[in-house]
Amino acid sequence: MKIRTFTLCLALLAAVAAAAMALSAVEILREVERNEAFTTLYYEARMEIQVGGRRVTKTMRGFAQGNEKGLLEFTSRRDLGTRILKIGDDLWLYSPTAEEEVRLSGDMLRQGMMGSDISYQDALEYEHLTELYTAEVIGEETLAGRPCHLLELVARPGKEVSYYRRKIWVDKERYVALREELYAPSGKLLKVMSVEKVERFGSRYYATAVVFEDKLRKNSSTRMVIEKIVFDQPLPADVFTRQRLTAKP
Repeated sequence: MKIRTFTLCLALLAAVAAAAMALSAVEILREVERNEAFTTLYYEARMEIQVGGRRVTKTMRGFAQGNEKGLLEFTSRRDLGTRILKIGDDLWLYSPTAEEEVRLSGDMLRQGMMGSDISYQDALEYEHLTELYTAEVIGEETLAGRPCHLLELVARPGKEVSYYRRKIWVDKERYVALREELYAPSGKLLKVMSVEKVERFGSRYYATAVVFEDKLRKNSSTRMVIEKIVFDQPLPADVFTRQRLTAKP
């Protein structure tokens, strides 16, 4: 009897220790954000848009400075000179065919960027999820052989967000979000993001091939592939300016 009681005590202590060591949802998200954090960022990428039986590939390069500034320049021949500039909460689109810049707001932000499944707001949204959402761990699952934390996030009252609720599968070892499901307040599934490839850059892991599916569009998906990426290196002084936005290609 004494041995059984002692064994039970050990089991209880082990359970308490395991619970104490378990990360909270906020701690997991902070690890993800720490992994993704940068002072500056430069990348070159291609975007493969599939709608029905039609496939279009667009190339681009992007610049970012923390969460506050971003510039996306399309480099494919048909889109050359098209740019998107973010400064704070303001987002501008410039197209050489229109020959004028347009400040994006409201429904325009939710439109598919260049006909893709990625909205303009998705493309240049760098806000910290911990500031916008409450979060809890709702389970554990395995994706492509990787053990993951399963988190559920709900928008904080008064916060302006693109998606009211999110489910995120976070790689337990690398702290990369391997899958996201994005929902409307009604519970309707709006978009799904799935990571195909993760690469290591120094001490950080970063997704370099991601597929987006807009569930409101039939037979539609967009694959984003990063071909080159550079973290925390100086950027040209004129990158995040309205002059750069409207410059001739």
